[in-house]
Amino acid sequence: MAAPASGGGFQEHGIVESIIEGGPIAISTAIIMVIMSVASWYIFFVKIFEQNKIMREGRKARSAFWQSANLREGANKLDKNGAYRQIVDDGLQAQEQHTKLTDPIDQHDWLIGSLARSQGAIVSKLGSGLAVLATVGSTAPFIGLFGTVVGIYRALIRIGASGSASIDAVAGPVGEALVMTALGLAVAVPAVMQYNWLQRRNKAIAEQLGKFSNDLHGYMMSGGTVRPSAPVGAARSGTTGAATKPTTASTTGATGGTAKPAGGPTLGKS
Repeated sequence: MAAPASGGGFQEHGIVESIIEGGPIAISTAIIMVIMSVASWYIFFVKIFEQNKIMREGRKARSAFWQSANLREGANKLDKNGAYRQIVDDGLQAQEQHTKLTDPIDQHDWLIGSLARSQGAIVSKLGSGLAVLATVGSTAPFIGLFGTVVGIYRALIRIGASGSASIDAVAGPVGEALVMTALGLAVAVPAVMQYNWLQRRNKAIAEQLGKFSNDLHGYMMSGGTVRPSAPVGAARSGTTGAATKPTTASTTGATGGTAKPAGGPTLGKS
């Protein structure tokens, strides 16, 4: 309970008491800001979970996918509903569909377009919800300012009604105004920081997806000859790197045989 002050009838007020004293307008404004804050934090944690999942998939793709015998085997090593698995599946599907076109186009262009669409869909999904954070960050201070204006207006009304600007007359409305300002900032600042941080991570993820799509495109267009270098851990364990395969293929061609990648994977076959 609020304790009476020793110098008179004025009582101490907390944040909740100040908002309740402000009436329906102050209460409604506070509820709106609470909803905005809950929504922004919910979106933040959901997006962090999605981003961390894709980052784990990226590490798995770099360490295990490129060491597989063929794309089907490599795809089975990735998460079934993951972003990197989606890109591989879309690439294989585009390769199969190219042979069914009645008006054939260059396979290079067809694969580039298919992989770009797949990557764009993933990046678009990652960006969903960030508009809410941007809206909260840009509007919450103004909603808090609205509550501040209402509180100052109520203080002026009390001064006019009492004919006195004593602290007893204006403490409640002024306290309400300050609380609204603080609430607006408390909601807006985290939302802006969350938006900027998630955007930076999305950009990094998009770059990694782009590199993977480019490597996958080169792998598919070269019949498995062109692939990224093996990770350091895989190289130490004796896994043959990508650089040895083109050399072997060139040697085979130089002896007069058909130029084929030594041990090259059969695309689209498990």
